[in-house]
Amino acid sequence: MKAITTLRYSLLVTALSTVIATSTFAGDAPPPSRGTYPALPSETPADFKPTYDGFDYETRDVMIPMRDGVKLHTVILVPKGAKNAGILFTRTPYDASEMTSAVESGHLGVAVSHDDDASDVLVQDGYIRVAQDIRGKYGSEGDYVMNRPLRGPQNPTPVDDSTDAYDTIDWLVKHVPESNGRVAILGISYDGFEPLMALVHPHPALKAAVPMNPMVDGWMGDDWFHHGAFRQQNLEYIYEQTASRKNTHKWWNNYADDYQFFLEGVSAGAIAKRYGMEQLGFWNKVAQHPAYDAFWSDQAVDKALAREPVKVPTMLVASLWDQEDIYGAFAVYKAMKPHDDARKLFLVAGPWFHGQEVRDGSSLGAVRFGTDTGLYFRQKILRPFLAHYLKDAPATTAPVNAYVTGENRWETGPAWPMDATGGARPTRLVPGPDGTLALGAGTGEPSATAQYVSDPAHPVPYRPRPVGPMSGTGWQHWLTSDQREAASRPDVLTFTTPVLTAPVRISGEPNVHLVASTSGTDSDWVVKLIDVYPDQVAEQPEMGGYELGIAMDIFRGRYREGFTVGKPITPNVPLAYDFRLPNANHVFEPGHRIMIQVQSSWFPLYDRNPQTFVPNILFAQPADFQPATQKVSLGGADGTYIELPVTGS
Repeated sequence: MKAITTLRYSLLVTALSTVIATSTFAGDAPPPSRGTYPALPSETPADFKPTYDGFDYETRDVMIPMRDGVKLHTVILVPKGAKNAGILFTRTPYDASEMTSAVESGHLGVAVSHDDDASDVLVQDGYIRVAQDIRGKYGSEGDYVMNRPLRGPQNPTPVDDSTDAYDTIDWLVKHVPESNGRVAILGISYDGFEPLMALVHPHPALKAAVPMNPMVDGWMGDDWFHHGAFRQQNLEYIYEQTASRKNTHKWWNNYADDYQFFLEGVSAGAIAKRYGMEQLGFWNKVAQHPAYDAFWSDQAVDKALAREPVKVPTMLVASLWDQEDIYGAFAVYKAMKPHDDARKLFLVAGPWFHGQEVRDGSSLGAVRFGTDTGLYFRQKILRPFLAHYLKDAPATTAPVNAYVTGENRWETGPAWPMDATGGARPTRLVPGPDGTLALGAGTGEPSATAQYVSDPAHPVPYRPRPVGPMSGTGWQHWLTSDQREAASRPDVLTFTTPVLTAPVRISGEPNVHLVASTSGTDSDWVVKLIDVYPDQVAEQPEMGGYELGIAMDIFRGRYREGFTVGKPITPNVPLAYDFRLPNANHVFEPGHRIMIQVQSSWFPLYDRNPQTFVPNILFAQPADFQPATQKVSLGGADGTYIELPVTGS
């Protein structure tokens, strides 16, 4: 019976195959020639003209000519009925159209709600909003150069971001009749770099500048390097930002954990080659200039502004836990302050990640502040500042507004660092044997060393694995992430004070004086200043024993004698490494402890030091990466210590 059924099935299949093979379907026939069938007109007009009857603002999309003939794409949003209004201006490499458009609403507040600035202030005070694509990006003509240097040794052309800002402002005050002829330029990050450029030979109509978290010195402590250690996770940004005008080429990655991706990639140079980045001009410049040579120092913005008088009221905005540009705002403040004879320089330091001042600032990761610090900044500091210079409102902004972390309150003062009582006293924090840490000690003979083995095959993660890319909340919050995981590793030294019985207040930059030796010929040193919470915190149990980073940074050992040239380290000889940690404004409360951690990798944010001296670490080969024994000298008048900027409360 089974055999008969199988036979019938085979005959049926054969018959059907024959029918299919000999049949002709409509799809096989040649299409009719054009003109043999009636037209079916397209339902899409050739040039649709939308109406904006319900909008409370008008959009003007213009191309503004620069002095060299290049035209820059600019979007102008004018509130309906605006008259004698100030202009808020942002120059951006991130698409001005996207910044100023929202199809779901005709309200200006919604249109700019995704804007990277203070949209609530813009709407409340009736300002005209202007966003412009910088040259070479999105809708603008011209060539793109990352952080285009000022005219000079690194830029032989007659134009730069300063001249482009000047020419645009000149056009705006002549062609926007609803304006009062007053312009404020503001922005965050790269958009914060642009207001600093506008301060160089500024246009007379520029009445205020608000650089927030600006890119200032990419080698010393902002996006690309920190004290010579390369931030290799930024390869993704360099790739997407410079490979096309509209960022259409996207970085790809087959790994869920960047730690594994960069570890198997060996070096930043090898990974860049795999992605074809030798085609990208900026990457080639980075690769050719691993040290702080003229390429970097000539375009450091703080150095350029140190030569300029403060002509334009400028509010620098810094984030105390800025995971991207923690160096820039404070560096510019320090450079400009000696030239601030007219008292036009302002500083805000808030408890934020990069750009959080225009978002909800109630917390940062596990750290809670009790109030929305971002809203406070926008309403109580930024809004009256802009209103004074664009609308003649009363002057109410203090020269310095800084948030006191630990005590969770705002304070004002005449200058940075904050020092309410005039009793600033640099105080040493000295590590000792058995993981001890003493405040104010540091005399006597050297007593001991603490050591660990740094193995490039097992680098210390800078945040818990799996390590994601430089985006999202994991990236935004990593500087406030719990450091207990690092403390548990054998290649991280930990020193801790006894429980504090009185508050310790610091304001400014802690100075590191690390005395250490390595069995290798090169080494990185990471030093962290940490606030250790009590073992139990009743009002927030998850903070029990939490190790909160207050000021942390990395230093590439080859630059211990100077940043311009890297030199091999003499093996097994204690040497001094002096560098500064990022600014802090913090109170270590009674019941807490102060901790120092020392390690030699912070991966994969920073590339691995092979611990064997090579001319350019970006192109280190697998055989160059060798374990090294690291010894930190403890005790003595000139032993290892961190000098804290302790101030009165």
